[in-house]
Formats: sequence, C-alpha cells, structure tokens
Amino acid sequence: MAGLYLHIPFCQSRCVYCGFFSTTSLAMRQRYTDALCREMSLRPWAHGSVDTVYLGGGTPSQLLPEQLQQLFAYIYNIYNVSDQAEVTMECNPDDLTPAFAEALRRLPVNRVSMGAQTFSDSRLHFLRRRHRASQVSQAVALLRDAGIANISIDLMYGFPGETLAEWHCDIDAALALGADHLSAYALTYEEGTPLCSMLQKGQVSELDEELQRQMYYDLKDRLEAAGYEHYELSNFARPGRRSRHNSGYWNHTPYVGLGAGAHSFDGSRRQWNVADLTAYVEATEHGSVPAEGETLDADTLYDEMVMTRLRTADGLPLRLLTAERRAYCLAQARRFLDGGLLTLHDDVLRLSRQGLFVSDMVMADLMASIP
Repeated sequence: MAGLYLHIPFCQSRCVYCGFFSTTSLAMRQRYTDALCREMSLRPWAHGSVDTVYLGGGTPSQLLPEQLQQLFAYIYNIYNVSDQAEVTMECNPDDLTPAFAEALRRLPVNRVSMGAQTFSDSRLHFLRRRHRASQVSQAVALLRDAGIANISIDLMYGFPGETLAEWHCDIDAALALGADHLSAYALTYEEGTPLCSMLQKGQVSELDEELQRQMYYDLKDRLEAAGYEHYELSNFARPGRRSRHNSGYWNHTPYVGLGAGAHSFDGSRRQWNVADLTAYVEATEHGSVPAEGETLDADTLYDEMVMTRLRTADGLPLRLLTAERRAYCLAQARRFLDGGLLTLHDDVLRLSRQGLFVSDMVMADLMASIP
C-alpha cells in the first residue's frame, strides 16, 4: 500500500515561523489545480493501492470547494484508492465556515488536521496567524456536525517569554476539544523566516532549553494520563487514531508527492518537484513534470531508517538490518544504552523517556555510516 501527498502552497498570509514552500498569491489557484490533475495523469502509481491521501500545505482550505471536488475526482479516477483509505486535509480554523464544512461533507475527506498552535490570542498575533483562539472550538464543532470523526490539532510551545502555566492552559484547552490526535512542536527559528530575523536583531529571545524540556515532558505526562498514546516524538493519538499517512513516512512506505516542491519515494529512489509555482504549472501545461531525483545508496537508506524508526514508539527492529550494520548500530548505541537514553528489548532499539528530548543527538551518532 502507498501514500499520496498533494502540496497546496496557497496561504492568505504567512506565519513568522514558516519555512515551507508557500505563496500568498491566490490568483493561480485554478491553474495550479489543473496542473495537479495533469501531474496525476503523467504519474500514475503502478505499485498497488493507495492507502492514505493527504492534502498539506500551505493551506489546502484556501482552495475553493469546486477545486477540491476537481482534485478528488481525479485522485479517485487515476489511482486505486482503498475503500478504507485515510483521507486527510489540513485546514485553518477560520476557513471552516458552515458553508466550507458542508462542502467537506461532500468530499471523501475523513480526517482533518487543524493548526490551532495556541489558545492565546496574543501569541496567535505574534505568530501572525489569521484565526482567534475562540474559532478553534467553533471549527471542531462544525467538523463534527459535518461527519468528520477524526480530528487532529497542532500545538506549539516554547514561545519567547512563555511560562509553564501558560503552556498547561494550552494543553488543557486542546484536551477539552476532545481531539482524536494531537501534534506538538517547539517553536523553531528557521533560517530565512521572519522569526529568525527577529531573533538575529535581538527583538525576541529563545526560551530557556530546560524550560522547554519541562514543557515537553509535561505535555507527554498530561496527554498520556488523558488516554493518548505517545507514538512518535511529537505526536499523540487516542487508540486507533495514529496518523496512518505520517506513519508511512516513518516506516519507509512508498509514496507519491504531487505539486510544486513535493517529494516522492518508491523504496529506493527519491524525487522532488521544483519548488517554483510558475515553473511547475507551465511545465505540466507542456506535458512534463519538472523534477529531480536520486537513487539512495545503502548508507543513506540505513541512515534514514535510523532517523525515522527511532522517532516512533515502535522503535528500530534490528532484524531489519544486515549483520554488519546491526553490529555497527549496537556498537554506536552502547554508550546510550549504558547512559539510559536508549533501551533494547526483544531486539528492538527505542528511545527511553530521558532520550526523547535529545533524540537528534542520539540518532546522529547512530547514523554515522560504516566507512
């Protein structure tokens, strides 16, 4: 089974922290929708059924209902989509009007991922988010009424000056919504973003690392106490509500990525489309997909397996490695096992509770490929 990802790069406004490929120009929405449909025709998937479909961005809810209907008509015509497919669409809370929720009812979307980020209007203003905190609960109610039974909420922590008590309020507000899935990410200062520029100019300061660590573990403890499974570094789900699409990335499941800047993976080769809206649209109008690619060598596949599998609660099964790489991995892991940052049980390596917050450091050491 495979995953299908469609990148929708349109945003009404850009958030200060966003480093994803996106545009605030909405004039090309129809041409881009047509281009996505042409790419589907040019790139039919010949490796079995599609088990997950994910519309990400950008802001997919910036597309008009008729454009979404056009996309899904092509998806189900070109690809063999499983009857039990998970079909996710990212939405902004303020886009979820009664009319838009009713339009969703007529689409095969059965899961919505919504960027709440915080329930503080002042922090939303700092991020340059369009919505107000009160609109999140209204959006959830509209989605439930529209028959969307699987709702995911994104949260963010580590704002300049944020206190532990303020973070607890955000967690409590998210729990009160009864979301099926929660993703939580520390605020990051990516090069080239307005937020990074603010940091470099001394207009904001990064939150103390120890406080961020406490925020992360408080999040973990509160959500697990509420019945959520901590199944990936930044993701929590009620039983049976793991993101199947994102889990496919972590398990190296093949996927097709459509749209400007989208990536694809077939198990050994990775391809990425040009991250240029005009170049992408014009190329598809002339019958081609503007993309580059590379075949991954054994070292890179090993490194990616370490990086993705160790992110998850399921861990890295050493049986998936060759004898040589298994020996190398265990040798590299020894100091982390002795130091309590990794565990080894039933031949599966996992990050311990203590290892979760320093996962990048642990994984980087295991990823140092065999010469």
